Amino acid sequence: MKIKALFLVASLAIVALFSSFSFAAPVWIDVRTLMENKSDNIAGDVRISYVNIVEEVAKIYPDKNTEIYLYDNTGGRSDLAISDLKEAGYKNLHNAGSIEKARKQRGLTK
Repeated sequence: MKIKALFLVASLAIVALFSSFSFAAPVWIDVRTLMENKSDNIAGDVRISYVNIVEEVAKIYPDKNTEIYLYDNTGGRSDLAISDLKEAGYKNLHNAGSIEKARKQRGLTK
């Protein structure tokens, strides 16, 4: 009986642990240049040049199911970054378009 109860508690703990991962906040990445980011940025967002996107994302977010939103000035560089990340096996990728659209999607103001 005690073994059954311990098994049930352990099972519930494992389910709770793994289900918490699915509720992780999405990651927002600014793929613009450092100069562009210095002139205007969203506090707390990661800045990774689209040229280095796969190497840097793999270091910070090794889970290829991480929900990632990318943005730049128009969405063009984000498309390039998404293409490279998909090739590297990342699955949950979104092009947020411009930095203004990224703010708007999250209800942020400048």
